[in-house]
Amino acid sequence: MKELERGRINGVDLPEVRRLGWFRIQDPISRPVLPLMRALDPGEASVLALALERKTAIAVLDDRLARRVALRLNVRLTGTLGILVDAKKAGLIPAVAPLLQQLHQLRFRVSAATHLMILPAAGESE
Repeated sequence: MKELERGRINGVDLPEVRRLGWFRIQDPISRPVLPLMRALDPGEASVLALALERKTAIAVLDDRLARRVALRLNVRLTGTLGILVDAKKAGLIPAVAPLLQQLHQLRFRVSAATHLMILPAAGESE
């Protein structure tokens, strides 16, 4: 939530997620576990704690360290780009490429290898 607030402050047009009917904000029950994940941002640690509590959950993580921790904990995960590919496949968005460009303009870091894989995964070409 803090990341969305920071984005809005920086002029990025982002939805107010509390108003979305399908979005629910939930704190993890296992709060004592969070300090054990000191190297992670508090939001990422909370995502992982919730994913551990809910075995069917898929954690949405973009941070490299958080993704490594998730894999070690056997937490299913995806990232922003994975959500975009899934949204394209489900017909919710017409194309990933323009959104990938917007993310790039917002300084969203994507490795060269990932960048080369995303468009073909979405059925698009460079």
